[in-house]
Amino acid sequence: MLLGAHVSTSGGLVKAHARGVEIGAQAIQVFNQSPRMWRPTRWKDDDVASFRELMSGGDIRSAVIHAVYLINCASKDAEVRAKSVASLIHSLRMGDAIGAAGVVLHPGSTVGEPHDEAIARAGEVVREALAESESCPLLLEDTAGAGNTLGRSFAELAGLIELAGDHERLGLCLDSCHLLASGFDVRTAEGIEKLMDDCVSLVGEGRLRCLHVNDSQTPLGSNRDRHAPLGEGELGARGCAAFLSEPRFEGLPAIFEGPGVEGSAPAEADVDQMKKLRTRGLRARRRRRGAARQT
Repeated sequence: MLLGAHVSTSGGLVKAHARGVEIGAQAIQVFNQSPRMWRPTRWKDDDVASFRELMSGGDIRSAVIHAVYLINCASKDAEVRAKSVASLIHSLRMGDAIGAAGVVLHPGSTVGEPHDEAIARAGEVVREALAESESCPLLLEDTAGAGNTLGRSFAELAGLIELAGDHERLGLCLDSCHLLASGFDVRTAEGIEKLMDDCVSLVGEGRLRCLHVNDSQTPLGSNRDRHAPLGEGELGARGCAAFLSEPRFEGLPAIFEGPGVEGSAPAEADVDQMKKLRTRGLRARRRRRGAARQT
């Protein structure tokens, strides 16, 4: 598991990489433009080249991009949908440019429209964006289940992947806070094992390619997306430790998004906490295996 956090790109990609190194990250997530604006930005060629060189042999081994929050692939509004596909294509092309492990996308919302029609529109937008980009994976993020959001269940995510052409570039990003909020009890090793069994059964083997590791301010089934510092929310230290030590998550970028213990962006203390909780979870799993062998 590659532990890391979301970092700012203020000043460019090279500075974002430096921020990741400073906090002890093995993986970083960035926005490729302002997350709440349609206006696209483009990283300079020399900045991209320097970033790729840093990534080729440094401590940070994986980078992912988070697409802007304004995107709604399922919108019935033609202008919103056109802006969404253009923004998504731009994100994927930037992912191609920097060799990103994927672009994380919130699938969108029905905005009260019929579900089947909305998810079909989302599938078409995703299909078009993939056709207009080269190789960067597109990772659909599960949602907390609020309002009319898409992606609150594995069945829904699997349906969206199918409607988008079942492309090999399509994958998932699972968020621990969103999972708890949408009713998945991921506070124990057994709960996470069941979750992953369901994921593989419905979405398929190998689709999970990224994690967001966030604690939750709100309880199981609340359908509210409110992050808390790791170990200080409803998942708690035990739940975060279990999530960070799941064997089927090995090798994946695991991104803490914040807010951190300092009340704002993730800091070194948050990545250190991730490492401690992962160690705690691995020890607990070894104890359970040892106890099982003795019975």
